Amino acid sequence: MNNLLKNSIWVLIAALGAAAVGGIALNRGENINTLWFITAALCVYAIAYRFYAAWIAATVLAVDETRATPAERLDNGRDFAPTNKWIVFGHHFAAIAGPGPLVGPTLAAQFGYLPGTLWILFGAVLGGCVQDMVTLFLSTRRDAKSLGQMARDELGALGGTAALIGTFAIMIILIAVLGLVVVNAMKHSPWATATVSATIPIAMIVGLYMRSFRPGQVLEASALGVILLLLAVMGGGWIDHNPTLRVWFDHEGLTLAWWVMAYGFAAAILPVWLLLAPRDYLSTYVKLGTITLLAVAIIMLQPTVKMPALTQFIDGTGPIFGGKLFPFVFITIACGAISGFHSLIASGTTPKLLSNERDIRMIGYGGMLLESFVAIMAMMAATVLDPGVFFAINSPAGVVGKEAIDAVAKISSWGFPVTVDQMQLLASQMGEATLFARTGGAPSLAVGMASIFGSAFGESMLALWYHFAIMFEAIFILTTLDAGTRVGRFMLQDMLGNIWPKLGETSWMPSVVLTSGLVVAGWGYFLYIGVIDPNGGVNILWPLFGIANQMLAAIALCVATGILVKSGKLKYAWVTGVPLAWLVAITSTAAWEKIASDNIRIGFFSAAKDLAGKLAAGMLPPDKAAIAPQLIFNQQLDGWLTLFFVALLWLIVFDMLRVCSRYLAGKPVLPLAEAPHCPSQLIEDWVRD
Repeated sequence: MNNLLKNSIWVLIAALGAAAVGGIALNRGENINTLWFITAALCVYAIAYRFYAAWIAATVLAVDETRATPAERLDNGRDFAPTNKWIVFGHHFAAIAGPGPLVGPTLAAQFGYLPGTLWILFGAVLGGCVQDMVTLFLSTRRDAKSLGQMARDELGALGGTAALIGTFAIMIILIAVLGLVVVNAMKHSPWATATVSATIPIAMIVGLYMRSFRPGQVLEASALGVILLLLAVMGGGWIDHNPTLRVWFDHEGLTLAWWVMAYGFAAAILPVWLLLAPRDYLSTYVKLGTITLLAVAIIMLQPTVKMPALTQFIDGTGPIFGGKLFPFVFITIACGAISGFHSLIASGTTPKLLSNERDIRMIGYGGMLLESFVAIMAMMAATVLDPGVFFAINSPAGVVGKEAIDAVAKISSWGFPVTVDQMQLLASQMGEATLFARTGGAPSLAVGMASIFGSAFGESMLALWYHFAIMFEAIFILTTLDAGTRVGRFMLQDMLGNIWPKLGETSWMPSVVLTSGLVVAGWGYFLYIGVIDPNGGVNILWPLFGIANQMLAAIALCVATGILVKSGKLKYAWVTGVPLAWLVAITSTAAWEKIASDNIRIGFFSAAKDLAGKLAAGMLPPDKAAIAPQLIFNQQLDGWLTLFFVALLWLIVFDMLRVCSRYLAGKPVLPLAEAPHCPSQLIEDWVRD
């Protein structure tokens, strides 16, 4: 009877989910209620976690809860430390949930709400969650080795070296872009700077509380941390309105960049229990609390989505970014569906904290499901805005015009009416001078969130909600930056360990300081160039961000597929092989367009050639001519980096296929690098669901 009841419940959930997804996909011409999006997401996630994730964990991976993890076997109190599963989940989610699930869906809304929503839902459950969980499992079984080192150990010197170089180079670019986004979010914003800064000492207090003052008292430490975080948020607002104190936190971008570099270095060398894990754990409360509050507000208000399902910009003429629906919607929305950066966290800090393999499903698959839900919420926050307002905020001045009257005329001509008075009133309500051409996705997302919060909890506090949302986005980004820097240090130590084994020891302090400094210097250089360049500098690398991120995911799935085949599980290789084939197709197509397209809004080299021609002909105004050489160099750098990354990807794919074919033909291949089984001393009673 119990089984019949359970099965009936899951049938109902499946039917409800199918109806919600069908309603979203088939709706045309009428506004659709946002409750359909929440219903579709929760039903799809529930079914995927209960059945698909459980099957992968039990059958494909054969998770063993009696096996000691690297955190237990190699516990050194610094990098390897068995940690409470909820703290590990909080750290993992905070580390993977950067700007991608917030900004990507917002920008992709220029195509309409439908393509991005479907990709977020099904890309996550079939691709992103699988990548995260499988990579976490494989790294845990291999002494928490990095993705690049696993590739070298399993595929061989050629593919492994390519993976090591590719992942590290992509990592540097990803962190640099994240750093620039967080600097821009905090620049001349005392509230955001003060609040984000306060999370650092608060995290250290919580870490010391759980480590020394009250060991094991997670609930006490969590309550203390949450109270201090709420005080920090309120204190940030108070500082922002205090003429004397706000000066201390009101800084130029370059000053903040140096502080961000210093923070990244500290996060990479300090014991993980002291700063990284508790800070990410506490940041998760802010993230989940805000997303939960947003969900509650949406359920209360039940706003309708005003953006059409599909816009005319699917043909590639979009004002926010150039390129057709395929492949650019899949490149723009990375972290909300599948993100290669997650594989670096899943093979970096997280397996060094994991105390039991049974938690891999919850942390790996469940953590990515939660990020996907964040992306769905971001999509809703962006699409409940009037489309005219959305495009006015996100369209660059170079596309719609520098003057407000020109911008509204251009946007209205697309069929999305908006007025100057409407935009001025909105900016005033948000406490801003103007909202025109506030590109990047973050401001429009903040406006959408503030509008929903204001309607649900008080229209008089719109400015408060707007600046809270900006601060919320900054916290999202900074937690990814600190974990990424530490993972970069692990990756560099793995590479240098092949030259001098002593440098590969993750806890040898000279190696820790040296490699941390080199990693920070790498991404710090690009961050510095971006901050001092009046036209953005490294901002021009942002289109490369999505392509590189998806290529990194493809590399992770290559390694996973190769290991599955070598483990005698060919019949299950499709689990990682299918999303791998899809990623190779979309990244290769996008890379080809970015390299070879004659459209200057798409092609890197064509944009550089066009700008060089205008510079030579004297067609540029003096201010643009002064920075044109730097812009030309950056466009060309983008093109060559794209070519380099796609060449590395295909090299790794072919090397993986070579290894698999040799194994299936009975020819010798490198043995599996899995660590020997060691019984765990930390086993607790549990029941498999």
